[in-house]
Amino acid sequence: MSGSKRWATTALGLVLTVALGACRSVGTPEQGAPAPAQEDRSATLPSAPTDRPAGLAPGGPLGHIPVKIEGIDAILHSPAAKDPVFQERVGFWVHFWTERQHGHFGRYLQRMGRYAALVDHELEARALPISLRYLPIVESGYLPGAVSRAGATGMWQIMAPTAGDLGLSVGAIVDDRRDPVASTFAALEYLEELHARFDSWFLALAAYNAGPGRVGRILEERGGDPSLSGDEQFLHIRSYLPAETREFVPRFFAAAALASNPTAFGFDSPNPAPIAFDEVTVPDATSLDVVAQAAGVPEDDILALNPHFLRGFTPAGETRVVRVPDGRGDRFAREYALIPPEDRLSFLEHVVASGETFTHIARRYGVALSDLTAMNSQIDPRRLQIGMTVVVPVASSGSGVALTAGASGGADAQGGDGGEHVHVVASGESLWTIARRYGVRAESIAQANDKRPDDLIRPGDRLRIP
Repeated sequence: MSGSKRWATTALGLVLTVALGACRSVGTPEQGAPAPAQEDRSATLPSAPTDRPAGLAPGGPLGHIPVKIEGIDAILHSPAAKDPVFQERVGFWVHFWTERQHGHFGRYLQRMGRYAALVDHELEARALPISLRYLPIVESGYLPGAVSRAGATGMWQIMAPTAGDLGLSVGAIVDDRRDPVASTFAALEYLEELHARFDSWFLALAAYNAGPGRVGRILEERGGDPSLSGDEQFLHIRSYLPAETREFVPRFFAAAALASNPTAFGFDSPNPAPIAFDEVTVPDATSLDVVAQAAGVPEDDILALNPHFLRGFTPAGETRVVRVPDGRGDRFAREYALIPPEDRLSFLEHVVASGETFTHIARRYGVALSDLTAMNSQIDPRRLQIGMTVVVPVASSGSGVALTAGASGGADAQGGDGGEHVHVVASGESLWTIARRYGVRAESIAQANDKRPDDLIRPGDRLRIP
């Protein structure tokens, strides 16, 4: 239970903010700025979509806006990008996002502002092309919870089998593909593997979309010209690729052009605060509302930092890292240690009746059968007996409710003045344990008694229960 400071709070200043005009940029040069005389560092967009979207800042006709970066980016400055058909498709996507999908792309940019520093940091550490920061725009619009019709999930849209190969957990309780940090590490590792296999970023991006096996087979059947570079091989085989994959690399180029210089295309510059957090550990199943209470922050803050915990609690029997807002790690470690293990999970306890099965119980409480099974891994569903107690997870409902049969400690609530309920604090009790007994939030009890959630309570204290 330690509050270890993540890189996000100490190294953000070291990250290159490409899209915001730092030392690298991809997009439109200032009007009238001369192109470098010594070398051609641009991949010019086509002239096909000549109508300018409303609000587009001055910068010349769309067909003359180059993708430009200081220094050579292995992807954006590939000679293959000058192919006329490829340029026409880049132009199509620029036009699509600046006109038909202008509002959507603006939201993508705002989300990118939250996560780009995290991505940039890992790109720099791996010495990968900085332009890969724009890939999550194409994949998910930088949305950690995105799920495609094919089941690809997360900011980087990783399929479950690939996730397993990369060491990510995918299950009913945890899906690490939704974790912006873990999925970024995994996605970039995968891209490195694809680039090493195909010796081409164009082919690596195509394989990221269609799968390396499919791209490899098409190369074997339709490639074969040893004089072509890897990127040129992509152009050679693109007509044999699935339609979505043919468009994938041009879409990436269009996203880079727009996101690197958003104001030139009529978009607002991203301005959300970059993600920053402390990492703490919990030794066993713990509800995220309990984490929030121990850290002294709203539960929504914890949910936003931990979207990979699908049911609002960490898995039973596992030590797990949980993220809390920057600067809250030490308080969490201190307060969490005071919460009894049996009070760290929000749940219902259901006593099995005659004829009931796990399926009946899951339906009764509106939870997934897989969640119920995961929370009761010690019980054989085929051997349920009358009177057995089954734990039903209800975390992430926002209520902080834990209704347990025979809650121990403390005097029962009594009628007080005006019909209010009063609880007499017993030895060993805390606001968290009392809140769980009565199915309310600890913050609500504190407020009703003119206290703060982290104030001490003593045996014999009388607390009003809202």
